[in-house]
Amino acid sequence: MPLVSMTEMLNKAKEEGYAVGQFNLNNLEFTQAILQAAQEENSPVILGVSEGAARYMGGFKTIVALVKALMEEYKVTVPVAIHLDHGSSFESCAKAIHAGFTSVMIDASHDPFEQNIATTSKVVELAHFHGVSVEAELGVVGGQEDDVIADGVIYADANECEELVKRTGIDCLAPALGSVHGPYKGEPNLGFTEMEEIGQRTGVPLVLHGGTGIPTKDIQKAVSLGTAKINVNTENQIASAKAVREVLAAQPEQYDPRKYLGPARDAIKETVKGKMREFGSSNKA
Repeated sequence: MPLVSMTEMLNKAKEEGYAVGQFNLNNLEFTQAILQAAQEENSPVILGVSEGAARYMGGFKTIVALVKALMEEYKVTVPVAIHLDHGSSFESCAKAIHAGFTSVMIDASHDPFEQNIATTSKVVELAHFHGVSVEAELGVVGGQEDDVIADGVIYADANECEELVKRTGIDCLAPALGSVHGPYKGEPNLGFTEMEEIGQRTGVPLVLHGGTGIPTKDIQKAVSLGTAKINVNTENQIASAKAVREVLAAQPEQYDPRKYLGPARDAIKETVKGKMREFGSSNKA
């Protein structure tokens, strides 16, 4: 199956009351594990690629070629989108689009509101011309993800969310509502009242960043309020690192990367499958 944009899969998820997971790529093993999990769970999937991960893996074109080759080798038939996570500029989004990404996030949330609108509109115009979906962000999601560092959380404003969607034509919106990138310090505290209002006023699928460590009941509530995309990276990284540590602790003389990265890949796959079941996307492909 060819790569697809997020638009159709997220609209379907919103209508049918589940969420599609975005699982970030970090290397070959992450890519293998996430695609295998999606096929085995018969679930649509979004492959998130941060700018830092793209640099690490050899660039946007390398990632697209890798994903397409693995999809062919694994006979993947479920819908797969490659999504630029936290694109920092129009130029970065344009490079990803021209490299074959099927979805991009323009994160101009740190800019003044009118500038965010202008940058996002420019990205939407180019992306939609190429059949590529666009995600935008408002407010501040706390924590750190690659080059994106934020102190504290600033909730998205419902009026600004409605205006951003109307004026830019984005396909989905990530309003900051209390989630953070990386592990939580204490219990997550999501703004469900604001989420409900933003979901109703914008009408587009909502995106929840920082999906690691959020209790299942909160995930289910977010989905019921129009959240159709949930991002997960930290949980997979933790599972992967734990597997590597266990192998090397038990076999200190081990030097074959396949012997410790293979178990890491298996751990990622099981984590992703568990998330797909939790989000309700299993058997929705």
